[in-house]
Amino acid sequence: MTLKRTLVGIIRSMEGTSDRAKDPKLKTRYYNLSKDRAWEEVSSTLKKIPGYKVLHEVPSVGEVILEKRTTFGRTMDITVSIISVSPVRSAVDMYSASRGSLGDLGSNYRTIMNLFSVLDKKLSKYKSND
Repeated sequence: MTLKRTLVGIIRSMEGTSDRAKDPKLKTRYYNLSKDRAWEEVSSTLKKIPGYKVLHEVPSVGEVILEKRTTFGRTMDITVSIISVSPVRSAVDMYSASRGSLGDLGSNYRTIMNLFSVLDKKLSKYKSND
């Protein structure tokens, strides 16, 4: 993680992914799976990651809401969205925000990178390079 990311984290306590993200690591991930199949894979994988608690799932919308406690006692809320791009292709985006008023020192960024690394490993054979 860069010094810039840590400095930005002093004042900002949220991070998210999108197609237009400046950081290539925060770009939306695409998988060659239908939305329903992607939902099953992503949801089951997220439930197995230690340290994360699934608070809410909405299969019809394609959202999983997770909670993570940091080592300093702060709580992070993470929303994982699965979006259907075509009948055989889906996109996964994440948004992570820390509760509280001060910045997160980049912990939301690290959380998203951790979750994406787990998903990319599990879904590597379906990953699309777009």
